[in-house]
Amino acid sequence: MQFALFGVVAVITIVGATAFGAKLGVAAPLLLVVVGIAYSYFPGAPTIHIEPDWILLIVLPPLLYAAAITVPVVDFRRNLSTISALSVGLVLVSALVTGFVVYAILPNLNLGYAIALGAVISPTDVVAATSIGKRIGLPPRLLAILEGEGLVNDATALVLLRTAVAAGALSTTKAFSIWPAVGDFFYAAAAAVVIGLIIGFITVRVRSWLKDPVLDTAVSFAVPFIAFIPAEEIHASGVIAVVVAGLYSGHNSAKRFTPQVRISERVNWRTVQFILENGVFLLMGAQLRGIINDVATSREPINAVQAVLIGLLAAVILIVLRFVFVGPLLVLVRRQSDRRERDHLRWGERLEVFLRLTSADSRRAITDARLKRRQDQVQLQYDRRSNDLTQLRAEGLGWRGGVVLSWTGMRGVVTLAAAQSLPDNDSIPYRPQLILIAFTVAIVTLLLQGSTLPLVIRLTRIKGVDVIEDRRSLASLLDEIGEAGLAVLDHPELALASGEAYDPAALERVRQDTLISAEATWERAENGDDVNAIASSPHQQYRTLRRQVLQAERQALLAARSRGDYPSRVLGRAQAFLDLEEARIQQIDDQG
Repeated sequence: MQFALFGVVAVITIVGATAFGAKLGVAAPLLLVVVGIAYSYFPGAPTIHIEPDWILLIVLPPLLYAAAITVPVVDFRRNLSTISALSVGLVLVSALVTGFVVYAILPNLNLGYAIALGAVISPTDVVAATSIGKRIGLPPRLLAILEGEGLVNDATALVLLRTAVAAGALSTTKAFSIWPAVGDFFYAAAAAVVIGLIIGFITVRVRSWLKDPVLDTAVSFAVPFIAFIPAEEIHASGVIAVVVAGLYSGHNSAKRFTPQVRISERVNWRTVQFILENGVFLLMGAQLRGIINDVATSREPINAVQAVLIGLLAAVILIVLRFVFVGPLLVLVRRQSDRRERDHLRWGERLEVFLRLTSADSRRAITDARLKRRQDQVQLQYDRRSNDLTQLRAEGLGWRGGVVLSWTGMRGVVTLAAAQSLPDNDSIPYRPQLILIAFTVAIVTLLLQGSTLPLVIRLTRIKGVDVIEDRRSLASLLDEIGEAGLAVLDHPELALASGEAYDPAALERVRQDTLISAEATWERAENGDDVNAIASSPHQQYRTLRRQVLQAERQALLAARSRGDYPSRVLGRAQAFLDLEEARIQQIDDQG
């Protein structure tokens, strides 16, 4: 009963902190950490101890999957080199440097366990950073890099943690070899990618056969664990397997799933992600007093104040390392972009020669289907590279992006769980102190960097999303897909199954419904924020009237439900129809 009561209070607290934080302009994770700390020192509050397996095995897989299914694969691919450098290179450097520092400070601590602590505090948690960035309007490329880094760096840290703990347990000296860790990481990553792709492929096919959104959602809830468990069983990275399965599922949802399934999945997983990630931040603060008490009762000579000071030192080192790492990384990214442009020009010349030679015999190009497919594939690759370069050029990071990227090194979920997963036996000295050091790093970076990130964004004057340009791009896209849709209506063979022609009124209604989204978006793009111009436009008038009609229909439906005139199943279906139509109208109004 006490656990259930705590769960209810936690959910209410999470919702309240999120709503209150939005009004104050403060990210919810920051408030929840402070609330958790205040709770831990409330008189009579019970000490909270959470099993690390609850976080690593129950919370982390669905949390990563929920994030992965929303990350556009195209953005992930375009920024793969930057994401890899931050999530692998920076994590390894941070773990080794901080590990050696702690090893030098704490006597009798095995180097393997010191590096294990470095692995615990090395991965960043971008929940607070992305929530602030999306609210303030960071450039999309910067947000894509942060989200990608947050997905992958957990795997690097956990694999290194596992290797370092094993080396520390076996070592009779203070030696530690990095090569076993490197080999273990590459095996864990490669095997996990294969497992994630297999699980993603199978589950997407199974879910595409299910026509019931409830059944599909139930299967989707199991996918993170289906990917995580077998990967961990063969000592691969369950985190990478979950991320790969999530990326595959999210990328294929538009082709394989029905609209009802996509709507249901989006809402359900956003709710799961909201509760889990914010609940972990609340737990982080709530566990602080218990961790300090463990240090006080420890037989080690390092007290809580000294451990906190070491944690502060580690936090400073991590912040400096991120700045030092990001600077040269941006230089390399710019050089890589220049090299890509030169290679693309040469590739374009080769493509032109290839298409000219293969099209010399026009009859062969038409009849040879395999050659035609080859031409299309080469052209597609060229167009993809060209669009990649265009987007990367338009969304260059620059020094402003580098400063913001360097200041987003907050720690969170994985640090919380991984710290408590350190072996609980006499073989590892300073265990309570190491956990307190890790918690200090997480809380300090979260509160310090998270609370000042909006100021850093304002001071750097980094340019975010161009709303008007986005509206124009969206309108152009809607025009493009609308043309394809209208071509169906103009097809000369268009007819009912019986062979009869469609009613002209039905054709005109479908035509107008097809055009409304694009024309409404062009109105917003051309009129900007001129409320009067938008309100007087024909399409806005249509939507206003349509909304009034829907409101009247909803009131009539509620009245019919109150009277009990119809079966509840009929009322439910009518309610669903109104919801879908109202959501469509609202979506048009909310564009841009």
